[in-house]
Amino acid sequence: MQQPWQRIFIRLASGIGYFKGIAIFAGGMIAGISINQLRCDVQIVYRALIFLALLLPAISWTVEESGQPDPLFQSNEIFDVRLIAPLTTLVKDRPTDEDLQGIFQFTESDNTVVDFDVQIRTRGHFRHDTCDFPPLWLSFEKSQTKDTLFDKQDRLKLVVHCDDSDRYEQTVLREYLAYRYFNVVTDQSFRVRLLRVTYVDTDDRRDEQTRYAFLIEHKNRVGIRLERKDLKLDRTTVNAIQADQLNLTSIFELFLGNTDFSPVAGAPGNECCHNYVLFGNDVDPLLSIPYDFDQSGIVNAPYAVTNENLGIRSVRQRLYRGRCANNEHVPTSLQAFQDNRDAIYKLVEDQEGLESRTRKIIVSYIDDFYELIEDPRDVERKILKKCL
Repeated sequence: MQQPWQRIFIRLASGIGYFKGIAIFAGGMIAGISINQLRCDVQIVYRALIFLALLLPAISWTVEESGQPDPLFQSNEIFDVRLIAPLTTLVKDRPTDEDLQGIFQFTESDNTVVDFDVQIRTRGHFRHDTCDFPPLWLSFEKSQTKDTLFDKQDRLKLVVHCDDSDRYEQTVLREYLAYRYFNVVTDQSFRVRLLRVTYVDTDDRRDEQTRYAFLIEHKNRVGIRLERKDLKLDRTTVNAIQADQLNLTSIFELFLGNTDFSPVAGAPGNECCHNYVLFGNDVDPLLSIPYDFDQSGIVNAPYAVTNENLGIRSVRQRLYRGRCANNEHVPTSLQAFQDNRDAIYKLVEDQEGLESRTRKIIVSYIDDFYELIEDPRDVERKILKKCL
């Protein structure tokens, strides 16, 4: 008696149209089954192939949508753009619930100038109230971005210089690199794209200036890439989150010298989680992915402040905030950073725009992290025994 897999093989080998007769004859000779049975099987395959052909566009869309970042975030090259908008009004009024009209302009490789209509509003909490130039939301029209570098982009966060000085521009680059470090360690992270933005004020009150900024992958697009959805929860539990992934983020926060986060709860009045986004599906444990690193020691923003409840004197002082329940994953997490050590240093070495002094400070701070994790006594004392 034929096994099911043999029947499937013969059916798959059978073609349509011109090859139908050949398949019937050859299949019968090979498998020793009746020609009538094979003819019936070929008809089944013929109908099945037509059905699959109708499904292929949907299947192709699923493959394309998951796994790989969108075109905008597939390259790490600096992208030159012009943001033309009423910047004086934007900075003065700082609207968070209404949009201002602007133009997002760039030049393609064939020298074609592209203008996207964008809706602009300010965003953020601490930086919104503190910075002279607050962070922005940019909303694009999908009809304009289709089949361009910005394909599938709808709404993006733009991280900008907080104040008009070189020191704050270095801060932008340092936070951009913070995202890139984690990209090197894991795909379960927010992608970023560095821009060189020329700001043009249509209010004619601010001088034209060019500064570094970067775009952050939208959480909806991250969810599609990871085959999950971002979840709107008030809070969650440590046990609900994938243990090894959560511990990897905890070691990453230690690497950054960051304590301004919670992977399980939001700040009072805000949804979960504080500087983390929860992603989930119906099958797997939750993923909690970090973002927003301006309060970390490796970024060392001029406005950064410590949490006085943690007993640290400076944002550059590292304090482990991982969970004791996940301590068994610490060795694997530390090894992930060891495995990617050269790539992390290479990011700092190659980053355009970093001043020599800034580069040395970052390298020294990273050196301190690796000295810590290479000393078993420090791992025990400063990580395993400091867990929550």
